[in-house]
Amino acid sequence: MKAILIAAGLLMSATSVMAAPKSVTAPAPVSSPAPVPRTQVEIYRIAPGQHQAFLEFIAKCDKANEMAGLPPRQLYVHSDGADWDFMLIQPANVPEDKTAALDKAWDELGLPSGSNFFFEIRKYITEHTDTVTKGPTTAAAYLATAAK
Repeated sequence: MKAILIAAGLLMSATSVMAAPKSVTAPAPVSSPAPVPRTQVEIYRIAPGQHQAFLEFIAKCDKANEMAGLPPRQLYVHSDGADWDFMLIQPANVPEDKTAALDKAWDELGLPSGSNFFFEIRKYITEHTDTVTKGPTTAAAYLATAAK
């Protein structure tokens, strides 16, 4: 009786293997990890009474980005803790195919350029820092970029 059950089991196994699809998918090609984007992080302490004027200026800069097909800066507003007022996060570089459009939008909105930009923005701030970072990313994605 055991022999019959074993034979039946073997026959069922053989039948299911024979009925299984014959196609085998090739493994996915190994690709290089995605590059981690460069991002600019700016932290501002605003001059007394200039908070609204600073945000209006940044909103105008964001309007130029929108006109050029670029995203607005990410704005973070201080609510508790350290001594900064606003943090802006944006790509560290303007894509080459958007530079001319951004320059045009900047001019159309009457935004200052060069040293005039420096003089204008300094009206609103007491102190600022900026740093170029890599991200956003994840720990796993960044580790994947390490040389093996």
